[in-house]
Amino acid sequence: MAGGKEAGGGLLGAASSGGASRTAVLWVPDWPVVAALAGAGLDAHVPAAVLGARSGGGSGAGHTVVAVSAVARAQGVRRGMRRRQAQERCPEVALLAADDARDAREFEPVALAAETVVAGLEVARPGLLLLPAGGAARYHGSELALAQALVGAVAARTGHESQVGVADGLLAAVLAAREDAVVPLGGSAAFLADRPVGELVHAVCDPAGVAAVREAAGLWWRLGLRTLGDLAALPAASVQARFGDLGAWAQRLARGEDLRPPARRRVEEDLAVAEELDPPALRVDVATFAARRLATALHDLLATRGLACGRLRITARTAGADLGGDDVGGEAGEGAVLERVWRTDDAAAGGMSAARITDRVRWQLEGWLTATSARRGGEADPVVAPIAYLALAAEDVVPATTHQPGLWGADAGEGERARRALGRVQGLLGGHAVLTVELQGGRGPRDRVRLVPFGTEGGAGRDPGLPWPGALPSPAPAGLPDEPVPARVLDAAGRDVVVDARLAMSGEPAAVACTGGAGRAQDMAAVTGWAGPWPLAERWWSADGGARRVYLQAVLDDGRALLLAQSGGRWQVEAFYD
Repeated sequence: MAGGKEAGGGLLGAASSGGASRTAVLWVPDWPVVAALAGAGLDAHVPAAVLGARSGGGSGAGHTVVAVSAVARAQGVRRGMRRRQAQERCPEVALLAADDARDAREFEPVALAAETVVAGLEVARPGLLLLPAGGAARYHGSELALAQALVGAVAARTGHESQVGVADGLLAAVLAAREDAVVPLGGSAAFLADRPVGELVHAVCDPAGVAAVREAAGLWWRLGLRTLGDLAALPAASVQARFGDLGAWAQRLARGEDLRPPARRRVEEDLAVAEELDPPALRVDVATFAARRLATALHDLLATRGLACGRLRITARTAGADLGGDDVGGEAGEGAVLERVWRTDDAAAGGMSAARITDRVRWQLEGWLTATSARRGGEADPVVAPIAYLALAAEDVVPATTHQPGLWGADAGEGERARRALGRVQGLLGGHAVLTVELQGGRGPRDRVRLVPFGTEGGAGRDPGLPWPGALPSPAPAGLPDEPVPARVLDAAGRDVVVDARLAMSGEPAAVACTGGAGRAQDMAAVTGWAGPWPLAERWWSADGGARRVYLQAVLDDGRALLLAQSGGRWQVEAFYD
């Protein structure tokens, strides 16, 4: 790679761009595939694809292609394809499972290589590094020279090809890195103006925020905001009022601004927690126990103060190290102090939960402690030492109340508070005291739901993905009464409507009379619309004849919409629609 080219005209010493910092971004293309190939010991020229969940936010094997190598892409394999489609396009493609921890672990040597060129950096996500470009560019002579030095250092130390972009603001720098370009100072707004609004997703640092940004970009596209320039031209107050912090975050990036500059080595810790590990931990699983405790403590500190953080700084000290020493961020040998910063996208994703903090710490520990961590002097074996001290610091903290819920979807903070409350109730009353609904396979509305303890995966229900001939058509009913309510379906003459074995109706439904049980008055309403009937015969071959019933949908003049079922000549209300 050339390590950068100038995008657009103008001198790098032009006027400032409204306060946005000069940011350098180092990007390794197709990193999930690169990491998967390295982890599997395969050559980089093997056509490969990573399979995982469609959203891209989870770990583990899946059946959808989420990342493709350049060799496989040249043979027609694309993201979003199913496993069978990818194999049809390229029979020799190596299909590898997605693994977030592996991606972060394999990326640590790249971060260490870049840190030999720039004295401070920030991991946006595995495969993407943010670096402060101002002082480093002056040291190397120009931003182009800085880009070439970064690409050369990564190639020499890790063998990976990378691209570097420099621009004002995060989004412009990320997109510049994808083009291997340097955007002149003050030119980021023009560089971004004609790009589709969907390219905002490239600036998301937390996989949990990808879906929200894609959904917002889709909404803006439908509203006529097709480009980043269209979004940037709107009044900032209107965007904040209509779309909350996510909209404000997107508009600032579209204007070539930044929410914060990349981190430098010396920081002011806003909130921090730490723990000495005695005995020191040499295995990742042992260190992760301490990391989980620290993550929970840090999350509780933020929650009790009503704060959210924009960066998470992870610091570890190996056995024999002195926290006051100069060996910071070096290799994981004996007596080293290791440090790394992760960006958390607090505005776009609504802050970090304790579980998400733990994930990042675990990924970083694996990068420091496992066989793919930094090597000293080109040796075949890693030089590692046990972790004796671990600290987490929340930086760039802001009041959590500044996160405004969007007008679509549930607010992440409210959902997290509800989950914590239900967990406390479950802890007091037992696991089966709090139940939640799980979808399963079935034909009738009552057959398709089952209750399972909150926070558990049922696993024993019927597969909803299987075909269920005779099932009710969509949409599904919105609610079910505790028990089916007895009812009468009447025609215009007041006679009961009966459906015979050939599905012939004795008359058109004109009214429905419901009763709430013994001693309760009938509730009668006129029918304004109806559909059906649909027959359902289950296990008709069995000795008892199975279950036979007929379904009928009816809309009443009082606004109710009911699902009625006839069995044995009697009608009852099975469910209702919104």
